[in-house]
Amino acid sequence: MLLSLHVKNLALIEEEEVTFTDGLNILTGETGAGKSIIIGSINLALGARADKSIIRTGADHALIELTFQADHDRQLDKLSELGLTPEEEGIILIKRRILPTRSICSICGETVTLRQMREVGELLIDIYGQRENQRLLRKEAQRRTVDEYGDSTVSPLLKETAAAYRAWKALSEEWDRDDMDESARLRELDLLTYEADEIEAAALQEGEEETLEKEQRVLGSFRRISEAAGSAWRLTAEGGAADMIGRACRELSSTAGIDEELDRLGDQLSEIDSLLADFNRSMTDYVEGLSFDPGRLAQIEERLDVIRRCQDKYGATIPQILEALARRRDRIDFLQAYDARRTALAREMAAAKEALDKACGELTKARQKAAESFAAAMRDALLDLNFLRVAFEIRVEPDRAHPGPEGWDRVSMYISMNPGEPLRPLEQVASGGELSRIMLALKTVFAGKEDIYSFIFDEIDTGISGQTAWKVSGKMGQLARNHQILCITHLPQIAAMEDSHYLIRKEADDDSTSTHIRALSGEESDRELARLLGGDEISEAALENAREMKRNAALEKSR
Repeated sequence: MLLSLHVKNLALIEEEEVTFTDGLNILTGETGAGKSIIIGSINLALGARADKSIIRTGADHALIELTFQADHDRQLDKLSELGLTPEEEGIILIKRRILPTRSICSICGETVTLRQMREVGELLIDIYGQRENQRLLRKEAQRRTVDEYGDSTVSPLLKETAAAYRAWKALSEEWDRDDMDESARLRELDLLTYEADEIEAAALQEGEEETLEKEQRVLGSFRRISEAAGSAWRLTAEGGAADMIGRACRELSSTAGIDEELDRLGDQLSEIDSLLADFNRSMTDYVEGLSFDPGRLAQIEERLDVIRRCQDKYGATIPQILEALARRRDRIDFLQAYDARRTALAREMAAAKEALDKACGELTKARQKAAESFAAAMRDALLDLNFLRVAFEIRVEPDRAHPGPEGWDRVSMYISMNPGEPLRPLEQVASGGELSRIMLALKTVFAGKEDIYSFIFDEIDTGISGQTAWKVSGKMGQLARNHQILCITHLPQIAAMEDSHYLIRKEADDDSTSTHIRALSGEESDRELARLLGGDEISEAALENAREMKRNAALEKSR
């Protein structure tokens, strides 16, 4: 239930806050007073597209806040999924701040995206205007309406049909993807076999390339290595640096114990002498172990050529090449078993199609039953809304050649609103005013079947007057017994049915124009109703007429 609306710096609104009640909340006002701004602000707070032009002139941002009270656990579960926690007693605060370049949205104090805001809004309130009425003319919307009406029986079958369709579709896509003629299959098989044999013949080992490249570098630079190592050995062995350092060590040992600092330097030189001796032994072993084998170098280069050819064709690294081999072997296995697989796949597809057809058939039966019940309820509701001898029919026609995740049915609503006229598709005969009444009839039929408790009706009175307006008023009162309704209207017959009445007015001075909304007292409501009946001059007769209309509305409510 929508408890309150707070708007600041939005279009003609400087700052307004209004509290709504249960039942039927009527909003009236002069043409151009800004009634659309009030409904528009609710839409914006629930995620509608915003433009910087809606920010009031001179302000740097616009702010809209809605306060709801949760009506059922489904709303609370959705909030929990989004990580949102309502306040005590299920209070849900929705806030949107609109800046020139962006919006900041929050629910229950947590920042959310516009998509999340729309998801939550769809669970809290339904808003109906001419645009929403037009949606009812679309075939998909008509099918969904029937499905929603028959929810308890249709919904499980919809899920079953969707699952059956996905299973059949996956097999069909696999069939199409792998479809090939025999010659193409054999050509691919020959190529893959050749490539797999080539990789396997190479017998590649992980890390092999790095080891071979290291050995190739050594053999390829043998002369330079040999000369450098031999020269280093001669310079540091006996007759070279080793003799000189040994002689220096002996000289320093003759002064041992005289000067501590000189002793430390002597110790350092002794360490160098020891390290050089170790170096000479290692270098001797290295030089004596050097050998050059031209045949081994050629063998290494040939092996590296094999590895690099495989890399050019199958992958940059040996692990990638081995993965390419595994893929080719899998594909070879598939191609070799192609005929058997196609036979098995054909059987699976036939079984899946049979399951899909069965699910679609069961769904059709459930839809037809729901459509029959729904059409009967709509006929009664439309008669209550002053349609003369209305005929309403919903046709559920299977199109078995085109199954889908929602089944194969084409669902169409047909109506005849005058005696003697044939039934014709809803979209061919309904005017704006008739659509408004049809939508109201639909909502009264759905009352108690859906989770949403709050509704907004904008332009529900389009194209109606007189007795028809009274009929619509009565239906609104009936719907408001179990729902919260906000209704913008110009008709006194509908306004008379109010449980709460709000006036939207526009005030202008030399510098600015502002739209305001406030709740009316009983007497103020009478005067506003009289204005709707007779104009700006409120006579006592007009007031008495207004009071009489309210008494009639009260009698209608009590039935």
